[in-house]
Parts: sequence; C-alpha cells; structure tokens
Amino acid sequence: MTVIWSLSERTSVKIPVGRPYIILNAAMTLDGKIATKTGDSKISCTEDLQRVHKLRANVDAIMVGIRTVLIDDPKLTVRLVKGKNPLRVIVDSAARTPPNSKVLIENKGITTIIAVSERAPKERIETLKSVGATIVVAGTGKHVDLKLLMKKLHEMRINILMLEGGGTLNWAMLKEGLVDEIRVAVSPVIVGGENAVTLVEGEGISVVNKGIKLKLQAIEQYGEDLVLKYYVLNHLHWDVEG
Repeated sequence: MTVIWSLSERTSVKIPVGRPYIILNAAMTLDGKIATKTGDSKISCTEDLQRVHKLRANVDAIMVGIRTVLIDDPKLTVRLVKGKNPLRVIVDSAARTPPNSKVLIENKGITTIIAVSERAPKERIETLKSVGATIVVAGTGKHVDLKLLMKKLHEMRINILMLEGGGTLNWAMLKEGLVDEIRVAVSPVIVGGENAVTLVEGEGISVVNKGIKLKLQAIEQYGEDLVLKYYVLNHLHWDVEG
C-alpha cells in the first residue's frame, strides 16, 4: 500500500449515540459502476481485496442487502488475511434469503442476522431460523426500518459496522444519515452500461448543492487501484490545530 495523500489536521470523529459507527466500503470502475450490466462485480485487484479483508477483520459486522445475496451468494468472511470473522447482517425485508445460501450453510459458527419487516412471511422466517439464522424484525412497513435496525444492532453490541451494499442499500443508508465514513477503491477500467449498477442509486438528489457533503481523509494506492477515504460531514466534528 502506498499513501499518496493523507489529512494532516487532527480530527475528532463523533461516535454516534445509539447506533454503530458505519463505514461504507466499495470498489467501483472509473465510471462509477460497482457491477456490470450482467452483475459481474469482480472489480478489486488482489491488493485491494486484502485491504477489504483486513477491514472486515476489524469490524463487528458486515452488512449487505438481499440483492447481493441473491446475485453473488457471498460468504462474507475473512479469508485473505488472518483475523476474526465478523457477524453477517442481511437486509431482507421479505425474508427471501435462500436457506442454502453460503452465509447460512458455510461457517456455521458465525452469527448471521437477517433483518426483516413485520410483513415478512412467517413460514419463510421459520425456515431461515431452522438453518441457524438470527431474525431481527425492524419496522412495520414494506421495507426494513434502517434506523430501527441500527438501534437494535447497537443493542447487540455491534459498535462498528461495514456496509458492503449495492447501489440501492447504499442510497437508503446515506439518505437516512446512517453512514459515517466512505472508502471507495477506484479501478482503472470503464464498463459503461445504463443498466450497470452505480455506487449510489435510488431516487437521488435534484440539486447538487443539497447533496451529501464529504471531507477527503486520504488517498492510498493498492496495486493498480486508488482508494479514496472520506468522512461524511453530517457526522464529523472538526478540531483543527493551526
């Protein structure tokens, strides 16, 4: 890893009250895609993958959305470095996680939390419980109430959470003010595609100056990838000497 630029000022990060500190981590192409139009998301180089696994080993939990589980069937474990496996959290409003998913059938010693809404079919919930999933009900609507989920995860002693979401979940978390830090690996490749997944999707913001403001923390190079680290200013208190 090569540090290209790093914030020189002393900063003080305000730890959220009643929810975990949340790091959004992703890899994207130079044109902002985190998956191609066919769903291929193998973007990070080897060195960046090692960075990701080191980060996984230093958080309490990893969180993904149901689409990631259905498309990629990830293990969400630490494999490329030595370290502990974090808890796995799946945001799955309707309890659609397949009971034979890798997060459930492999590494059974690791807790897998599936967050559902009260509207999730009871038979699906019972099936997931039968294969070892921990069910957390958060919200009464069609979708999981993310603020309530974060409160419940904090009560489960999850203090630092790594968000490895797709564009939809990333938007939902940012929209609710639930992201404190963003780390994005930019790969030197362009894939295009109007149906390719971008880093943040959802309905978006209509005016640029009302967008979510960030503060650059560092620029690092891992292999051929550049990693940009940002603080989300909504959740920062700056204490600058000088």
